[in-house]
Amino acid sequence: MQRHIEIMDTTLRDGEQTSGVSFSSSEKLTIAQLLLTEVKVDRIEIASARVSEGEFQAVKKITEWAALNGFIDKVEVLTFVDGDVSVNWMLAAGAKVMNLLTKGSLNHLTHQIKKKPEEHFKDIAQVIALARHKGLECNVYLEDWSNGMRHSKEYVFQYLDFLSKQPVKRILLPDTLGVLIPSETYEYISSIVNKYPDLHFDFHAHNDYDLSTANVLEAVKAGAKGLHLTVNGMGERAGNAPLASSIAVLNDFMPEVATSVIEKSLYSISKLVETFSGFRISANKPIVGENVFTQTAGIHADGDKKNNLYFNDLMPERFGRERKYALGKMSGKANIENNLLQLGIQLAGVDLKKVTQRIIELGDRKETVTQADLPYIISDVLDSNSISEKVLIKNYVLSHSKNLRPSVTLSICINGELFEEHAQGDGQYDAFVNALNKVYKLKEIELPELVDYEVRIPPGGKSDALCETIITWSHHCKEFKTRGLDSDQTVAAIKATEKMLNVI
Repeated sequence: MQRHIEIMDTTLRDGEQTSGVSFSSSEKLTIAQLLLTEVKVDRIEIASARVSEGEFQAVKKITEWAALNGFIDKVEVLTFVDGDVSVNWMLAAGAKVMNLLTKGSLNHLTHQIKKKPEEHFKDIAQVIALARHKGLECNVYLEDWSNGMRHSKEYVFQYLDFLSKQPVKRILLPDTLGVLIPSETYEYISSIVNKYPDLHFDFHAHNDYDLSTANVLEAVKAGAKGLHLTVNGMGERAGNAPLASSIAVLNDFMPEVATSVIEKSLYSISKLVETFSGFRISANKPIVGENVFTQTAGIHADGDKKNNLYFNDLMPERFGRERKYALGKMSGKANIENNLLQLGIQLAGVDLKKVTQRIIELGDRKETVTQADLPYIISDVLDSNSISEKVLIKNYVLSHSKNLRPSVTLSICINGELFEEHAQGDGQYDAFVNALNKVYKLKEIELPELVDYEVRIPPGGKSDALCETIITWSHHCKEFKTRGLDSDQTVAAIKATEKMLNVI
C-alpha cells in the first residue's frame, strides 16, 4: 500500500510574505477555493492571527465558505503563544485549526523571548489547553527547528518529549532559514520519526540554497507525513518549496507514497497566483514556466520525431500543457514542420526551405518568432517569390522629433541606377513616400495611389511582435495589394511599398 503524504499549501500565509505581495480578500477566497476543490491539497494555511482588520475579514470570508462546503477542518491559521488573544481571534474569525508558533531552537528561545524551556513549555500548555477547551484543533510549529537540531539537539528532544504528551494533532518542523542540505534533512527527520513513531510530523522547507525540493524528497524518505508547499515557490527571501516541482518529484521518484494533488491543475493555479500576486515566475521555472516544454534547437525537434529521443517523464500533458517548438535562429526544418503541423499547414520543400531561412534571419534580429507569426511569414515569403526585384531600396534614414516634421533620406536603385532624395512629411511613412515621389518624378513615372493601409500583429502579440502591413494600391483603374513583414511597423510598410514598385 502507498503511504499518503498530506500536502498543506501555505501560499496565502507564508507565500504572502513574498516582498511586495498582498492578496485582497476576494483573491484569497478564490485561491483557497481552487486549492481545495481543483488542486485538491489536503489543507491550506491562510493567514496569521492578529495581523490586520483586512486579514481578519479575509479569513472570515474563507471560513464561511469552507463551513458551508465541508472544508472547515482543512483551513488553518498561524497563531501565537499569547494567552487567549489568538484563540479569541480564531473563534471570532470562524477558524477551527490553529498552527501555534513556538520556539524550536534554544538560540531563539534564549535571545528572542528570553525564557527557560520549562517556562516556554508551561505557556504553550496553557494555550493548547484553552484552544482545546474552546473546540479548536491544535498543531505546533517549532520555529528554527533546523538550527535547533544542528546546535541544540537536546533542547529539541526535550521539547518533543513535552509535546508528545500534549493534545496536538501535528508537529510542524520548519527549516525557517533554509539552511539544511538534503543529507541533514534525512538524518534529522528520521531520528525524530524513529523516536516518536506515533506522532505526525510535517516538514516545511525554505529555498535559500535552492535545495527546497531536494529537502522535501529527503523528508518524505525519512518518514515525514506531511509537507508545506507554496504555489510558484512564493515566500520570504528565496521562497518556499514549490508545489508543482515537489509533487512531480514525489510522483516520479517515490512510487511508495501518494498525494491527493491533481497534477493537471498545477499550471492553472500557478498562472492565477502569478496574476493576483504580480509576482512573475521565470520562464525556465520547472513545470509551470513558459519555456519548460519548449524545444529550441532544431536537433531536439528532429529527435522528438524519431522515437521521442528528447522526451523525459515530465510530459506536458500531465500538467494540462503541450509541447512547443521555438522558432528563431536556432530553428531547423523539423522545428518549423512541427509548428506547421499544429497549424494544419503543409509547404513544398522549396517553400519550406525559404520560410526556414526567413525565420533564421528574423531570429538574428528578434529573440523568438511565435507560431502565430508563421502565417504572416509564409504569406510574405510566397508573395516575394512572385515578384522580381528590379527596384531595391538600398538605405534610408527615418527621423522623428517633437514639434518638428518627420523626415526621410532615401537611397534607391532602379534597374541598376542609384538615386538619393530627402523629404519631410506628416509622419515617417508619409515622408518616405514624398522622397519616393521625388525620385519617380525624375523618371517621369506616376506612382499608384494608396487606397488602404492595414497593420496587423498576431493575436496576443506584444510590443516586439512581427507586424504585417498590407497596403492596397490603385494603378490604371485596377487595385492590388502588397504585404510587408517586420517587427517595426514603418519598416514593414516600406517593404510592402518596395514590392509595389517592383510590381509596376
